[in-house]
Amino acid sequence: MKNNPLVELQKYGQSFWLDNITRQLITSGGLTRLVEEDGLRGVTSNPTIFEKAITGSSSYDEEFAQAVSAGKDVTAIYEELTTEDIRRGCDVLRPVYDASDGADGFVSLEVGPHLAHDTAGTIAEAKRLHARVDRPNLMIKVPATPAGIPAIAQLLADGLNINITLMFALENYEQVADAYLRGLEQRVAARQPIEQIASVASLFVSRVDTKVDKLLAAKLEATSDAAAREHLQSLKGCVAIANAKMMYQKYKELFGANERWQQLRSSGARAQRLLWASTSTKNPDYPDTYYVEALIGPDTVDTLPPQTIDAFREHGRVAPRLEAGLDEARETLSRLAEVGISLRQVTQELQDEGVASFAKSFDELISALAKKTGRHARA
Repeated sequence: MKNNPLVELQKYGQSFWLDNITRQLITSGGLTRLVEEDGLRGVTSNPTIFEKAITGSSSYDEEFAQAVSAGKDVTAIYEELTTEDIRRGCDVLRPVYDASDGADGFVSLEVGPHLAHDTAGTIAEAKRLHARVDRPNLMIKVPATPAGIPAIAQLLADGLNINITLMFALENYEQVADAYLRGLEQRVAARQPIEQIASVASLFVSRVDTKVDKLLAAKLEATSDAAAREHLQSLKGCVAIANAKMMYQKYKELFGANERWQQLRSSGARAQRLLWASTSTKNPDYPDTYYVEALIGPDTVDTLPPQTIDAFREHGRVAPRLEAGLDEARETLSRLAEVGISLRQVTQELQDEGVASFAKSFDELISALAKKTGRHARA
């Protein structure tokens, strides 16, 4: 019988999580099968995922009708539907959480996207959602925005598990890791336990290439010089992986031998793992397992959408490639700057666009639920 590449990822210290959640997936037993047959070790969600799940399915209709009859407003209904999915997902993943002593088995729920620039609001909502779901294997997702960074530190200090989302840049990652360390240091100073605190820092991968490739294409159109064109073409599809590889090297530095981390480790702290998000291939010219295969390495998480899970299960090639070609990765980022493309600008635009995209999905879902509520009220 053919080995399952998804299961084999664990041999190299990588956990794979599902970047999706729906009521149908849970009630049909599909989520349980992913855990038992494919070695699934976690689940993530976001406003776009919930917008597609709720508006594209009848699975929520009965619960929705009951909430409308009870006189609940649209926002309360949204929260009721989503937190119920998260709660059920946590229950399915609880055996993984217990077996791994709290290292895996998490389900992530994001704070409202309109709070991305509101530190106090993020902290308050994160605590409220944490209490409402009431599961030890819940992770609250907080964006790595300037307002999100202090919220992350405070929430970790308060004992919550945090998934930092919408992270694209190495500089931003250093801020995120510092927030994690500060949060744990505050708990140690307050004589609070830190052994069960878990966090992941989620780097969005393929979106970097999507944006950079467009900029490279524009430069290709503007030049007819053969050597220049070859140079530009060689950078396509290379920057996102190079960015991730350099971030992993920074992870090893921050959570390696330095004294600050070692003091926390001696108190029982876990390292904050890097999580590869946005690993589906957006460009059909690239293999459908391109980003997954390139970033296999220890102490990491890869969160995959359903179609990428299916592709990797079918023909994924498992090997530890995360630390291969590091000199080439550094050279790629240097050459990108040489052709006049600022990775810092690209990554900042991607974060801004990500915040806006999640807010748009949230607003569209609330609008759809409002229309549905109106129809029920008139019925």
